Amino acid sequence: MKQPILAVDQLTVAFQPGVNVVDDISFVVYPGETFALVGESGSGKSITALSVLRLLPPNAQINAEVIALQGENLLALPEMQLCKVRGRRIAYIFQDPMSALNPVMTIGQQIAEIITLHFVLAETALQQRVLELLRQVEIPNPEQRLNAFPHQLSGGQRQRVMIAMALAGQPDLLIADEPTTSLDVTIQAQILTLLKTIQQQTGMALWLISHDLALVSSIADRIAVMQHGKIVETGAGADFFRHPKHPYTQKLLNALPSIASAKTPDDTLEATPLLQVKDFCCYYPIRKGLFQRVADYVKAVDGVSFELAAGKTLALVGESGCGKTTLGKSLLNLLPHNGGQVFMDGVALHELGGEALRKQRAAMQMVFQDPFAAMNPRMLIGDIIAEGITALYPEVSGEERKYRVRQLLQQVGLPEESALRYPHEFSGGQRQRICIARALAVKPRLIVCDEPTSALDVSVQAQIIGLLKTLQREQGVNYLFITHDLAVVAEIADAVAVMYKGKIIEQGSAGQVLTQPQQDYTKQLLFAVPVLRVANG
Repeated sequence: MKQPILAVDQLTVAFQPGVNVVDDISFVVYPGETFALVGESGSGKSITALSVLRLLPPNAQINAEVIALQGENLLALPEMQLCKVRGRRIAYIFQDPMSALNPVMTIGQQIAEIITLHFVLAETALQQRVLELLRQVEIPNPEQRLNAFPHQLSGGQRQRVMIAMALAGQPDLLIADEPTTSLDVTIQAQILTLLKTIQQQTGMALWLISHDLALVSSIADRIAVMQHGKIVETGAGADFFRHPKHPYTQKLLNALPSIASAKTPDDTLEATPLLQVKDFCCYYPIRKGLFQRVADYVKAVDGVSFELAAGKTLALVGESGCGKTTLGKSLLNLLPHNGGQVFMDGVALHELGGEALRKQRAAMQMVFQDPFAAMNPRMLIGDIIAEGITALYPEVSGEERKYRVRQLLQQVGLPEESALRYPHEFSGGQRQRICIARALAVKPRLIVCDEPTSALDVSVQAQIIGLLKTLQREQGVNYLFITHDLAVVAEIADAVAVMYKGKIIEQGSAGQVLTQPQQDYTKQLLFAVPVLRVANG
């Protein structure tokens, strides 16, 4: 039996006496292996990893028999010695690269900073090492990207920079905390392949933190499942997925969306169209020169046409930057457009403005991707939900509004007393439910859902999808569902339109597009979808 590179024995973490967020857990990570710690948000996964490096705030009470790195007890090390461990022997890839990177330093400077902390290199050698790391994580044109700032990179590129920074110290153990959350399926697949390749090249151990069991099944050697601060099940590879023992593990596996559930073609897709979009365009000007004259345009949406049948859900899919969100916002006149026609129930939305557009707002609403950013943090939940009623139906009395808010909270599965709380007091899934309630408040016929489940745990994701389907069945709400997750599309959509570089390149019923794709790009998206990989035996 190999000696573990990391051994954690009876770890408990509390932020207030008697309330353990991590409760007496033990596990080991072996050299060269991929160990996955899985569970929903709030289960204690990230707290566990941060405890190992003692990166928690001062009020955290960390107790353990031992946290040993290659036999050395990290709990006994003074802060100065622990600084030599962080980034050098144990590296950490944080969940949100945009908030983890310094916005006023170039990516070259940030990678070089890690190297100079742990190694002594001449300036020329330092620059070469930074370029070598950027090439290793497959950043295109590394010589040019060296001087780029984080906001100038895509989400996938920023995550690659975080990996380069983690590798800069040549660590023995790399902790990757949800490294692919919210990334497109193709980028997600690239990041996982990259991590596995680098692991094989360097021999480092990889500790992967995730809520996605399908993703974990493609990369992990051993898996531990966390619930409410405890490790409830541990297993190795395929055996773990073939024979899950704990009810919580079974629940997570059952919540995984599957392409196999895609709806097959039927005649109901020929129903009367609620929404008709014809040759729709949205361009952004590129300005150059001293006088910032328009030199060209970015064609974010370029001649798009589609129909959404009444009582149905149309999924608009594609990678980040393909124009999905721009299209969704432009259709609702939240962004200006440059041409084309949009009809809803025969009303020409592209011709509306002023008071006529304001009155039409009740028929069409949007659920935004980030529910926390979409709500005013200083307003009570009840006021947030009632805001649309107040603006569009001023004749409704205060008592009627309160009654309607209570009804909506019940509909989306939240207690009535939620009305008197603030957005920060809710989890991500609960905040998304509040945004759905706000959209439903004005009784719309169409809701544009922009990536409403992209950052949610699989079980919460399943709850939100179930809620949307129930509302559609009971109230006849129609959805334009914007997403990059084709497995989610299979669970909710009747029809699918695939978007690439501002154009729709393929559309049809969900069953047809997801099981018999015609375009290479659609096939590429489907191939990248993580599926539960269980070997026979």
